[in-house]
Amino acid sequence: MVHQKRVKTVLNKHKKRDDWFLDDYSVNPYEGCSCNCLYCYVRGSKYGENMNDGLAVKTNVREALEKQLAVRAKKNEYGIVAVGSATDAYIHHEEKYRLTQGILQLLLKYRFPVFISTKTILIQRDIELLKQINDAAILPGDLAGKVPGVILAVSLSTMDEGIANMLEPGAVQPAQRLQLIRQLRQEGFIAGVNAIPLLPYISDAGDELEAIIAGAAAHGASFILTGGLTLFGNGVADSKTLYYKFLQRYNASLIPLYNNLYGDNFYAPRQYQHALKQRAAALCIKHGIKNSIL
Repeated sequence: MVHQKRVKTVLNKHKKRDDWFLDDYSVNPYEGCSCNCLYCYVRGSKYGENMNDGLAVKTNVREALEKQLAVRAKKNEYGIVAVGSATDAYIHHEEKYRLTQGILQLLLKYRFPVFISTKTILIQRDIELLKQINDAAILPGDLAGKVPGVILAVSLSTMDEGIANMLEPGAVQPAQRLQLIRQLRQEGFIAGVNAIPLLPYISDAGDELEAIIAGAAAHGASFILTGGLTLFGNGVADSKTLYYKFLQRYNASLIPLYNNLYGDNFYAPRQYQHALKQRAAALCIKHGIKNSIL
């Protein structure tokens, strides 16, 4: 069921620039997401409390966003805007509602740079609009000349289609996402892969991790970012609960390993994260791909 919602504000200013994606702002045209990823960090947070009740469409998003952009532009407070930080900007509802397209038109009008990561191929519809933004965007002074006006990415957690079907039932297949990267690169964009989250004991090591990084490199990705899995909450619709149900179906023998790794925490231990970063960095060197946007 799709709900309609009016908002007073929609452009969120971060306290500090995101270290990975370089965005200073975020805007979400929808609440909820048709990709329906079981591990989504939004589940288990206040923003994911009502995901099971259906998706919300922010009907006045353009009106609210224009007011905020006009103020920021007048003050010369330019920064990269992440479109779809708590939802996918190109969920299948976007075909009908075109809220993301409207947001991009406003970002072009006010000359704000853009970051988008997606798990669908609907972004193909807006390639020409994104090219216009790329040419017109005003970057903050410390990023000018270092990055373009548009940075694009796809998100991957595994190259295994069966696992992807269980964990990301509303997303396109991993191979299609890599083909999208190839297309976006051919169109002249900086476009990379967010291998976030990598799945412990499934896609975080060995042949599977190398397949993701090698696949990104083979399809011409500009960069690949890697990060671990967070498991929030213990409610029936929270990511930890849903992910453990996936483990029960996929390979129940992994559950004790996850219990040891996470315990009562949302994050894996720092030493695990460091080791993952080191493995990924070595593979990036091997396959000749950057492991950061800058």
